[in-house]
Amino acid sequence: MSVQGTSENYGQYAYSAPGADTAAPVAEQPPARTRPRKKTARERRAAEKKRRVGLDLPFMVLVIVILAVGVIMVLSASYASCYYKGISPTIYFKKQLFFAVGGIVVMYVISRIKVSWIWRLSPVMMVIAIVLLVAVLFIGIESHGAKRWLGVSETFSFQPSEIVKPAIVMYFAYRMTVYQKKMNDWRQGILPYVIILGIVILLLAQEPHYSCAIIVASVGGVMMIAGGSNWKFLLAVVVLGATVAVVYVLKIKSTMALGKEAIDSMRYASARIVAWLDPYFDPKDIGFQIIQSLYAVGSGGFLGLGLGQSRQKFMYLPEEHNDFIFSVVCEELGFLGAMLILVLFALLILRGFWLALNARDRFGSLVITGLISLLAIQVFLNVAVVVNLVPCTGISLPFFSYGGTALLIQLAEMGVILSISREIPLKDPVQDKVPEKVKTEKTVMAEG
Repeated sequence: MSVQGTSENYGQYAYSAPGADTAAPVAEQPPARTRPRKKTARERRAAEKKRRVGLDLPFMVLVIVILAVGVIMVLSASYASCYYKGISPTIYFKKQLFFAVGGIVVMYVISRIKVSWIWRLSPVMMVIAIVLLVAVLFIGIESHGAKRWLGVSETFSFQPSEIVKPAIVMYFAYRMTVYQKKMNDWRQGILPYVIILGIVILLLAQEPHYSCAIIVASVGGVMMIAGGSNWKFLLAVVVLGATVAVVYVLKIKSTMALGKEAIDSMRYASARIVAWLDPYFDPKDIGFQIIQSLYAVGSGGFLGLGLGQSRQKFMYLPEEHNDFIFSVVCEELGFLGAMLILVLFALLILRGFWLALNARDRFGSLVITGLISLLAIQVFLNVAVVVNLVPCTGISLPFFSYGGTALLIQLAEMGVILSISREIPLKDPVQDKVPEKVKTEKTVMAEG
């Protein structure tokens, strides 16, 4: 018994069942060829994002954790001096908290900016920074014997020197990317950077702001090394600078033998070196601050006196909430707490260098290297000053020391690093692995 009108498909042809009406095989029609649809701009951007790592969360979390600890320490270190001055004990804390929250917003906004825009703005930022350094010499606000601020008053002001630090990094990275193949030539790999550093350092010396000049010179040297400048020239500069510094220190040491009257006639920078060589040479004047700092560090012991329990901040230690806030950290949190904070800084710096190694292009890698080196130099010099390892330089501790301009600029720098981290290409483990059967002759020779 046959079933009428049924058929079954076997491969390319359709055969009718026995007794069906259609007896001849019918070929299956091939599908019509269609041109692939062109992707829209939104689809291309979405596909590009899938090939990127995205915002680096470990780096951002470390920044926020260090910032939170820093704001708390500003409250602990400053309330005693505020109470003595007759102002609100939490005034510095509230201001620092305001700038911290605003800085986090700035950091996130900058992290959303494309690196191509940062590339275009780098030369403009360098020009603006130099113009502001010139302006501060004529219309700047003078305080504590230095003219470093621009604004309408000491309350509403900012330091252009804080802007010049990242400006140097970004412009050097820009130029080192453009002239990548000419970095071995001294006319392109050394001379332009030495001229720019010379101009900036000369302007900073007129304020005067020697600590910023030291930082700018240091980070400029790091950028030239990372960018591929002739290392022989840089080594010669380092040797020459070290020789001059040693001769200068020996000259001051010989002057100390003449007595306090000879030291009083020296410049302020020389007096700082005297305090570094022997704080007890003049314990009531030039050596007072470092002596009180050492008392604070030593009083903390291993576990510290407890948060808020510092004694040196009660009008003994000058700048307790600013340049010497790490002394209060050591006294209240002890050796253990201070080391934990330094470990957080170390993790942030190491994570930053990891991002630099994995950056998408040379410009991004150089920018991260410069900004992280800038952070590392400031942390090292501040801690070294607190324990009298180097002369007092007036360098603040990033994310800890009180100061709105510095905090905003530092968080903006972290935003630039996060922006570059967004464009780090995502590694495909399937593509990175070379199958055993398709290894090329070059791969085999490399392994052998």
